[in-house]
Amino acid sequence: MKKIILLSAFSIITLFTFSQRVNKVVFTNNGANTSFGFLLNEDVVINLSQEGTMETWGVDLYASRTADYIQRPLKPYDGRVEYYTERDNEAFRGKIKYIGGTLITYYANYDEKFLIGKIKAIGPININYYSRYDDPSSEGKLKSIGQMNLTYYTSFDNDAYKGKIKSLGTVGITYYNAFDDKSYAGKIKNLGGTPYTYYSSMDQQYLRGALKTGNMIQVINGITFYIR
Repeated sequence: MKKIILLSAFSIITLFTFSQRVNKVVFTNNGANTSFGFLLNEDVVINLSQEGTMETWGVDLYASRTADYIQRPLKPYDGRVEYYTERDNEAFRGKIKYIGGTLITYYANYDEKFLIGKIKAIGPININYYSRYDDPSSEGKLKSIGQMNLTYYTSFDNDAYKGKIKSLGTVGITYYNAFDDKSYAGKIKNLGGTPYTYYSSMDQQYLRGALKTGNMIQVINGITFYIR
């Protein structure tokens, strides 16, 4: 009986932990801006910028689908929502504390200056950032999300992709450089082993820079990648 209870408790904890995860990464502005979607319980999604701020959040009824090609607007969440109060640290007072059963924590005003106010954890997922001692192109940006590490191209790299994400865990990303055709310079060249090509400045004007080969939506290791 005791074994059954322990097994049930473990199953609940495991389900709760794995239901809170990164399930979406969106590249915009040729990869210069990237956001990360966290899927919580009850189909709640939190979209986090690469600087650690909450961009949007709400219910995505299609979040459990492998890929949502339409990307519908998030709906209001009717469950438990709590905020930090005036009695809490000034760096996060007024910010969301709980969404459903998920606790969201932030770095306080006594932490290093570059961390203050950034999200520290979403449920069991700890979030770390590059510091002022790292390359200037990655300073203040996400360094790790749980077990997933992020790297960026440095300030010494080509102007077309310096500061852009180089890898997300085992998923590598390359970009066309500043010496390539101006219609696609800086755009994603390869994502997770999939090559991307674009129409060049030699093509008809309405096609220039448009995607020629490669999918704008990819699912890799359970994460949906969107290129916009």
